[in-house]
Amino acid sequence: MKTRNLVYLFFSTLLIGSTAGMVTGLAMEWTQYWNDLKNGEIVSFLIVMLWLLGVSSIFSLISQMGFFAYLTIHRFGLGIFKSVKLWNTIQVVLIAVALFDLVYFRYVVFAEPGDSLIGYIGVALLLLVVGLVTAYIKRRETNKHAFIPALFFIVVVTILEWIPGLQSDDQKWVWLILIPLLVSNVWQVLTLHRITETKNS
Repeated sequence: MKTRNLVYLFFSTLLIGSTAGMVTGLAMEWTQYWNDLKNGEIVSFLIVMLWLLGVSSIFSLISQMGFFAYLTIHRFGLGIFKSVKLWNTIQVVLIAVALFDLVYFRYVVFAEPGDSLIGYIGVALLLLVVGLVTAYIKRRETNKHAFIPALFFIVVVTILEWIPGLQSDDQKWVWLILIPLLVSNVWQVLTLHRITETKNS
């Protein structure tokens, strides 16, 4: 990858992920922030925006580290198993395990007596759907072998990067961490092959 492409991927991911996190944070408590604006507390609102932007940028950077780490692991996997089919099968198993753990362990740790499992399953389904859509686009724009790696990255790597947020049952932090990670990861997966102009990325 050329240096200018690497710089573009870095800064575009940082900008998009940070902005997504900031918008998410504002949307979750928009009534409060809107009241602040109506009361003329513009400086306070701008400080909150900058704080959200800064926090989200941290997770956007984590996303980028995870992306390049996975690219390395993926190459190792292909080299060790000597078979795209076998390596993809292993990744599918890991996807299933990661989704199960995401639902099961969060339910065991945070669920109160009588709580429904549906809410915990819903988050995993959202992640899976985003992964499937991203992987489909990746496959259509590159090659059929790109589907499973793209799905694995969006699901498994995002969950690993999301661990700090998963340790709390505070919904604000759960989503404030997930959205910049997910948006950054999707952007990187769908941008890499476009800036390198290759169907093998």
